Amino acid sequence: NPRIQSIYLESFPIYKACFSVDGEQVIATGTHHKMFFVYDMMSGSIIPIQRVRGIEERFLKDFEVSPDGSFMLLTGTSGYLHLLSMKTKELISTMKVNGRCTASAFTPDSSKIYSYSKEGEVFIWDVRSRKCLHRFEDEGSLEGKCMALSKNNQYVACGSASGVVNLYTTDACLKETRPKPVKAIMNLVTSATCVTFNPTTEILAVASRETDEAVKLV
Repeated sequence: NPRIQSIYLESFPIYKACFSVDGEQVIATGTHHKMFFVYDMMSGSIIPIQRVRGIEERFLKDFEVSPDGSFMLLTGTSGYLHLLSMKTKELISTMKVNGRCTASAFTPDSSKIYSYSKEGEVFIWDVRSRKCLHRFEDEGSLEGKCMALSKNNQYVACGSASGVVNLYTTDACLKETRPKPVKAIMNLVTSATCVTFNPTTEILAVASRETDEAVKLV
């Protein structure tokens, strides 16, 4: 494929880059920076977001963009989650999980946020009120690593440091504090670092970055 364009962010090793939902912006965070960049594809300009007022973090690395395009969720340290307006990149609210947050995901309708703690607990937040609606324990998880929600809002997948990926139904996650997984996927022998559903919710990809060729399609 022909390359359309490339941009260079000087002395800024990129940790994560992601398109905005309308496809007009690219957001990029660094490995050791509290600032992040927004690349406007329409104007071709690179906008540095030096500091978000109200956020006191040494580094900002991991983030999620809501499916409706209105929010950006930054994962801070010590369990803090910062909800920003995608339009203005200003802080709306901060939420906090017990322990350290390792992964977050918006529901397909952008009304809720699931956040997974290092201790293996999942917290479910209401985006409008920013209140914790429910929390549940990921079965057998000693250290939470990654999570994904299916596009049809039917399943929740939680991957842990042991390499086990638990698959739950969303209904069970919202009602029970210790839901039973529909399926426990044991194919990875090293830590599960990435889980993602395909758009039709028929395939789940699980992967580990700790060893070569550790990608499984379920």
